[in-house]
Amino acid sequence: MEVLVLPTPADVARRAAEVVLEGLAAAGRARPEAGPVLGLATGSSPLGLYAELAAAVRSGRLDLSRATGFALDEYVGLPVGHPQSYREVLLREVCRPLGLAPERLHVPDGSGRTEAELVAAAADYDRRIRAAGGVDVQILGVGANGHLGFNEPGSSLSSRTRVKRLSDRTRLDNARFFDRLDDVPTHCVTQGLGTVLEARRLVLVASGPAKASAVAAALEGPLSASCPASVLQWHADATAVLDEEAAAQLRNRDYYDASAAGL
Repeated sequence: MEVLVLPTPADVARRAAEVVLEGLAAAGRARPEAGPVLGLATGSSPLGLYAELAAAVRSGRLDLSRATGFALDEYVGLPVGHPQSYREVLLREVCRPLGLAPERLHVPDGSGRTEAELVAAAADYDRRIRAAGGVDVQILGVGANGHLGFNEPGSSLSSRTRVKRLSDRTRLDNARFFDRLDDVPTHCVTQGLGTVLEARRLVLVASGPAKASAVAAALEGPLSASCPASVLQWHADATAVLDEEAAAQLRNRDYYDASAAGL
């Protein structure tokens, strides 16, 4: 794993965008006949990164007109078109500014009325990712409790896309996007940790002091279901891009800085 620490969130966004662009370029060389497959996270953490990728599109450095996007997760029970559904969020924040065709955006289906319908749709989501050739670059954030996607603490490290109950901490953190806490859904459909690990490159972005504890547990703690984001340690091509505040609790900071400086 590569750990890059930058002074500010703006620096994080710029450097993370370069890591994503490098991964997409490598995918293009490996599979020139296919468009890139980009894994998309929502939340506040990747917004600056998406803005940098949009600038790369405008400058001609990046073309996502043939790309396919797969979201990490979706709420269960929100009506079609709800502004806080992750489909709508990604249409606003990714598809339009990055030129990703809306019909090529895939989001887990949280509309099922029964558990059986939700379970079947989750299994179908994994099949669709495989049918697209797998995710080339997966963008990730990390929750304050160490969740990755909506894989809450206690999630199986080999889990597949499935229905999960959201923790009280996650619902409280996400209440800022809704009128009141009671409006935040209690369940979601999320890519599993095993699904996430199948992406060819993982790029985690984190900024701010609220993420420092989770970042330290994810990058330097034991590989444990208690911190789902620790599965990054298991991946052959994972990069964490952090600002100074998010990196504040890392014990091996000197080593990361020396490694980033190169030979």
